[in-house]
Amino acid sequence: MIFTFSLLLTLLTLADALPKSPGSLTIPLLRKRSPERNGAWARKQRESLCAKYGGCTSDPSSSKRATSGHNQLINQNGDSSYYGSLAVGTPPVSFNVILDTGSSDMWLAGQGCGLACRGVPKYNPTVSRTFKNRTTPFHITYGSGEAAGILAQDIVQMAGFQVPDQVFAICNLVSQNLLNAPVSGLLGLAFQTIATSQAPPFWQTLATGGALSQPLFSFFITRFVDDSDAAADEVGGEFLLGATNTSLYTGDIDFIDMPTAVASYWMLPLTNLIVQGSSIPLPSGSSSFAAIDTGTTLVGGPPSAIQAIFAQIPNSSPGVGDYQSYWVYPCDTTVQVQLSFGGRTWNIDPLDFKLAELQQNQCIGAFFELEMSGSAPAWIMGDSFLKNVYSVFQAPSASSSVARIGFAELSTTAKNLAIAGAPLPTPTIGSNPAQVTLTNGVGRVNVNVGNVAAVAVAVAMAKRMLCLWF
Repeated sequence: MIFTFSLLLTLLTLADALPKSPGSLTIPLLRKRSPERNGAWARKQRESLCAKYGGCTSDPSSSKRATSGHNQLINQNGDSSYYGSLAVGTPPVSFNVILDTGSSDMWLAGQGCGLACRGVPKYNPTVSRTFKNRTTPFHITYGSGEAAGILAQDIVQMAGFQVPDQVFAICNLVSQNLLNAPVSGLLGLAFQTIATSQAPPFWQTLATGGALSQPLFSFFITRFVDDSDAAADEVGGEFLLGATNTSLYTGDIDFIDMPTAVASYWMLPLTNLIVQGSSIPLPSGSSSFAAIDTGTTLVGGPPSAIQAIFAQIPNSSPGVGDYQSYWVYPCDTTVQVQLSFGGRTWNIDPLDFKLAELQQNQCIGAFFELEMSGSAPAWIMGDSFLKNVYSVFQAPSASSSVARIGFAELSTTAKNLAIAGAPLPTPTIGSNPAQVTLTNGVGRVNVNVGNVAAVAVAVAMAKRMLCLWF
């Protein structure tokens, strides 16, 4: 359900204003076991993309030191979402956030967030000596819910980097079920051009400030959707700032230039789509653009293309009720999907195409119809695709005047990391993070050489891999 926050937000602004006042580090991703994937869940996924993309018709100083930083992820709710940790304030307090390449704002649940934030750690500005209240109202819609509050600034640390005055929102109004504990908010990883706050995202400040070895970040995310032994939270992969992890992929990274000069969403043209050996007709130009979105679980596309996909799957049929825009097909059918963005062809594992079993031998597909309009991309490529590749997001640089996205084959090492019950990463706060500041919109990096977080989690996982065959 979409809520309207205008009146409440006004009251919040007037009556409840907030008080004024190197090494390398890995950010683990966590993956959490999903709630039951029923019709209501499926409908929410579809509506979420409509609202998120707003297009549905229904000088570097001599002290600069290039570096990179890792963040280990957690897989939440059976491949439904992936989150990592960051720290905010002085003294720094750790929070878990969804890492989302499909949006550009950072926000955290505030102390005033009620039942919708039950069990969720909340940001408290009164305990941070570096908090700054900008008093500007903030409101963002995701379709699965909304978040509203006040813009603020504080020190934000992540993966061994620090931005002293990062703009983010403190949200005291959050829709029910938008956050699932222990996740406290979201970190947008797209470009400033689409930020509701109009502020540069954390990663973009690092890139333009010269803090990163390379102006890019990369992802590897795990699969547990087919593992009945998986818990609510499992090891989710890795988010790496400023570099790629060569142990997690094999061969070369296939980079494709983004199709637009002005970067907004991370997107590429979908040039080829093959289902069960048959090619699906695709348009060219902007009608082929696909957002590459780590914050989306599934894959949404134009109705005509989705219908053509399921036309290649015998005995498939359109869903009804909450499953409207989805398609049902026999569970014993192995669906083979390959796609390309103008370079190499990538396979989607049949396990990722199968979203859920509705009843005996009736399964719902992870590709669904999404009617977009305006400047919104026609396709949204979420985690159902991204689990199958190592993905790299590169900002414009001296070597490339446009942003690029690259994919590579996952290595055996990466595939073997998805072990149910493996030790989960714990939040870490760097004692001497590389610091980036903004002066008249220009980023500058000041590097403190000191200790970095321990890599005990990675060592424990490696030891376990020697004992288990996955």
